[in-house]
Amino acid sequence: MHFDDLIQKSGNGEVLSREELVYLLSYPPDSPETFRIMAEAGRISRELSGGHAEVHGQLALDLAPCACDCRFCSFARVNRVFAEETRISPDEAVSYAIKFQEQGVNALYVMTTAHYPFEQFMEISQEIRKSLDPDTVMVANVGDQNLERAVRIRDAGYTGVYHALRMREGVDTLIPPEKRKKSMRNFQEAGLKVGTCVEPVGPEHTNEELAEAIIFAASILPAFSGAARRIEIPGTEMAARGMISELRTAQIVAVTRLGTPRAVKGFCTHEPCALGAVAGANLFWAETGFNPRDVLEKTEKGRGISVEGCRRIFREGEWGVLQGLSHYFLAP
Repeated sequence: MHFDDLIQKSGNGEVLSREELVYLLSYPPDSPETFRIMAEAGRISRELSGGHAEVHGQLALDLAPCACDCRFCSFARVNRVFAEETRISPDEAVSYAIKFQEQGVNALYVMTTAHYPFEQFMEISQEIRKSLDPDTVMVANVGDQNLERAVRIRDAGYTGVYHALRMREGVDTLIPPEKRKKSMRNFQEAGLKVGTCVEPVGPEHTNEELAEAIIFAASILPAFSGAARRIEIPGTEMAARGMISELRTAQIVAVTRLGTPRAVKGFCTHEPCALGAVAGANLFWAETGFNPRDVLEKTEKGRGISVEGCRRIFREGEWGVLQGLSHYFLAP
């Protein structure tokens, strides 16, 4: 296996194999080879999106001590960050949504914890939908759903969903991996586009695990793929494992791009960073309200980055930012 051959293979539009992905992930993050991988991934993303990145906005309807116990999440009951459930009102949700629309996000995400009442999610979603321009792209970030509920999410005005098979699903979470995969199939069968990501990546995850996650994400031909590092929640068992650097994150983003078909134009990383933008990320999220990577109830006062903050990071990476509706969710 020769490095230059793999770069040439990618340049020819071919997707790299598992063994090739592992090989590229094995280079030190600060090696010349990694910077060439990042350059190639950046070239691909700019070519596919015409040099225009997207900024999506996310609001959360609740936070709660969640029984799914995803150990990387501040909402996990086992992490004891939040002792009580807090929900925002429909009026608050609508206000957040309108503000994001006024700021010009390319898509609006509505997030809940896994056990948020589905009927309440439907009711608030309908209120949000009515308050926005009719063509606004709405994306649901909710727990696992059966096909019937997936259809109802579509009928409530959503174009897509965000759903991921997280790293070591079923080990670091109480959710069986097959349940996550089944939900993705349900969403797609219902006519919803699924955005996904290789996440949350920590220093303990092997290159082989990462390659498998990249290949699975690519296999569903999502609205977008990408990679994101795990953010430390202070005082938790996961925090003791440490956190990978932004440069290692950018390397994984870039290798993921080389392992994903060109039909997938959108590519994310989180949290937003200039290195990610250089390495091929053309999608960031602005966040407001509750955030599963934050210990503050209002993430705009903590880890959350604003719409303008995301745009500024893209500009630092010499990206234009799309004005209008998301190309990733509205593309054929």
